Amino acid sequence: MLLFLDVDGTLIPFGGPGPYPEYDPPLPGTPLAHPLLTRVDPELGPRLAGLGCVLVWATTWMEDANTCIAPWLGLPPLPLVGWPDDEGHPPVLHWKTRPLMEWADGRPFVWVDDEIGEADRAWAAEHYPAPALLHRVDHRAGLTDADFVVLERWISERVGSGGR
Repeated sequence: MLLFLDVDGTLIPFGGPGPYPEYDPPLPGTPLAHPLLTRVDPELGPRLAGLGCVLVWATTWMEDANTCIAPWLGLPPLPLVGWPDDEGHPPVLHWKTRPLMEWADGRPFVWVDDEIGEADRAWAAEHYPAPALLHRVDHRAGLTDADFVVLERWISERVGSGGR
């Protein structure tokens, strides 16, 4: 099972009243490769890895996600979804929706992002042949314990049934 992971608003909270929590580097001497990295809880890395999914970056950070964020989270470099220059998506869909489904290629997946809407969920339910959880994160808080409860429950229900 795949887990598509956004960065801004998902791992890096923003847009709330602040102040945001600040985290120390996971290892002493870890370089601060981006000024907002201290908003990313390094414990999210082990929690995400513990979900048992193939983690895939689904972010405009592209390779910077591997050079800046993956080390901060204690993750290896992850595969990236490449984005088309002009998706030509229906105007109600998020521009990532169809490219992620194409990348998943019929495999069950979870997509964690702060910009997912009902139109994206409806599109996936109608057009995608495998189970897919499109989970919206509150951009003001980023991934929380409550989000992990939803993810863990959905994944465990699918793994127990062979993913279908």
